[in-house]
Order: sequence, then structure tokens, then C-alpha cells
Amino acid sequence: MSLLARRLGRIKPSPTIAVTQRAARLKAEGKNIIGLGAGEPDFDTPQHVKDAAKAALDRGETKYTPVAGTLALRQAIVAKFKRDNGLDYTPEEITVGCGGKQVLFNAFLATLNAGDEVIIPAPYWVSYPDMALLAEGEPVIVACPAASGFKLTAGALAAAITPRTKWLILNSPSNPTGSAYTEAELAALAEVLLAHPHVWVMVDDIYEHIVYDGFRFTTLAQVEPRLKERTLTVNGCSKVYSMTGWRVGYAGGPLPLIEAINAVQSHSTTHTSSISQAAAAAALNGPHDFLKAWVAAFRERRDLVVARLNAVPGLTCEKPEGAFYVYPSCAGLIGKRTPAGHALASDDDVVTYLLESAGVACVQGSAFGLSPHFRISYATATALLEDACTRIERACAALS
Repeated sequence: MSLLARRLGRIKPSPTIAVTQRAARLKAEGKNIIGLGAGEPDFDTPQHVKDAAKAALDRGETKYTPVAGTLALRQAIVAKFKRDNGLDYTPEEITVGCGGKQVLFNAFLATLNAGDEVIIPAPYWVSYPDMALLAEGEPVIVACPAASGFKLTAGALAAAITPRTKWLILNSPSNPTGSAYTEAELAALAEVLLAHPHVWVMVDDIYEHIVYDGFRFTTLAQVEPRLKERTLTVNGCSKVYSMTGWRVGYAGGPLPLIEAINAVQSHSTTHTSSISQAAAAAALNGPHDFLKAWVAAFRERRDLVVARLNAVPGLTCEKPEGAFYVYPSCAGLIGKRTPAGHALASDDDVVTYLLESAGVACVQGSAFGLSPHFRISYATATALLEDACTRIERACAALS
């Protein structure tokens, strides 16, 4: 009898975490590696957020909290949804988890039955399909190529819906492409969803505040209020406040769904750290003036990387509306040979070549469900990005 559960055979470890760990191992071996695989801002957590955590410690706020999160944090989240998105929730309609990832996982575990379908536009964040599979659901992957802006169209959504569809996932701005849905694009999707009342929507807005060039962010329930009662609007503190290690994600949704999510969480983590919750409340309620400089820095890095990659023969790179990723096509490199004589047959081969020959760690497009591409995170120092682009250019020039 095997020790391991059969469900583990349906999933694979996170490719993005694997790339980061491999880059760290190579660095520990003394190799000069530039890691562009992690989706983690290089800025420090704002000082007022850290001060709030220290104050919570000094007040002795080190005990269990409610499963759904402290009332103070849930009230801050209610205020955030109203302020930023025009959405009205009560504290009872809010859940807090150990990062947005746990909130999404809890929602799937609380709602999916064996065979229920989850529509996932590709490219997708690597964990979406595996979360659905662990909850006995069936991912339905809908390819959204560069020609569609890496975004799901109303026609493609309508074609993917079946009587077994339980959820649609929308991530805007997107990981891995940085593409973001306009209000008109969301309205078109909403029209399809209104015709299919059995389909629920999981909206991942984690990169909401990292948008460029005057792009106006909107979320689905804001665009179409009639969908609010079957929409779970997920967000978190990791990206916008550079709080990845604090592990605070949250969501607003209909009370029965939130109660089901809390029931699942009550038997797993119970709640996220009490100190992290105090810090998150300070982040949501506090000043956001630091964001202007952060977004400006990300925009400059985006423009640098897009321009440099588009100058490399064999690569083409779209300019994203948000987040801190680019998703260049490497179709022009497929079939070429490395100086060692190895043929590049896939984007997996391309990223392996870039790591081994140039010391640049990226993530292959196959991890995100759309090839041949690779993802670069530009949430790192400009000098490192310049160096990485130069290395990529040299590595590509060495191909024949």
C-alpha cells in the first residue's frame, strides 16, 4: 500500500518556487545567477506597517484570533473594498487567510465536488489548476494568446461553459503576463455570465494597484453589480505593500460562501498570524503615498525590459498594463542550436539554456499553460535587469 495519497499524482510542485530554489542553490555553489523567477517586490515593507506590528507585539496581541480574522482587520478590508472598488460588504462577509493562495484554496475545497469544472484562462498563475485538482475539480484551460492580449474573450468564455462549470477564475492584472481587463472587456464577460447563473466567479485582484500609463483598474462585481452575489473578490497585502512573507490574503463574498471558507480554515491554519493581521490593518488604513514611487520604478523597469527583449532576434515582448512581469514569446528561438549542439525544442529548453549559459533564471511558459513563452519578473534592481538583458542578448546571439 502506497503511503502517498492518489490525489498527489494529479499535481506538480510549484514551478515558480522550483525556479527560485534552483537559482538559490546555484548561487550557494558560487555561480553568478540573476534570479528573475520570483514574483516578489524588492522594496521593503513600509515603515508604518512594521511599526504597527511592533506595537501589536508590545500590546501582547499574540493570542488566537477569530478564524475569519480580527474584527479590526476585517473592518479595514470593508473600508478598502468601499474606497477602492465601490463594493459594500459587512465584516461577516470578509475572510482572511495565510495569503491569497490559501483563500483561493479554501474556496475550492469548500465548493468543488468531483468532476466540477473550473474555467482557467491561460496563461494562468501556476497554482490555479493544481488547487482545483486537489479539490477534485477539473480545470478547463482556455488558451488566450498574445493576439487577444492574453485575455479571455466573451466568445471563448461562452464556448467553455458547460452544465458542470462551477467557477471561472479571472486574474487582472495577470500573473504571468501583466495584462489587465478594461471595464468594457469585463462588461462583455459579465453579459455571458449573466446568462449562466450556475457559474461562480473567483476574481484575483492581487496586483490591483500596480498599473501603468493611466490604466483604470476595475473589478467584476464593480462593473456588474448583479454578479456580486456569486463573485468571490480576492486580494491581499503581499504585492502592493511588499508583504510577501507576512502572509495576509483576504476576500469578500456572499455570506454562505465566506462561512464555508471559514469552516475549512478552522481545521487547517485556524488563522494567519495575529501580528501579521495587525500589520495588514495598518497597511490598509494607512498612507499609500509610497505607491506612486514604487509604481513609477516598476514602469521604468517594464519599459527597459520590453525594449531590450524586443531588440533580441527571436524574441517578441508585449508591453503589459500592470503587475511586474513580462511574458515574451521565444518562438523565434525554437529549433535553434546551442553552442554545445543541443536543439531548443521548447520553452523549457530555452529557460534551461538561459540559466546554464547566461546565469539568468526565468520561468518557462509551459508552467503557465501557454507556450512558447517565458516569464520574467522585473521586481528587482534596474542594474540587475540591465545585466540580465545583456546576458540574454548574448546567449541568443550565440545560437545557430
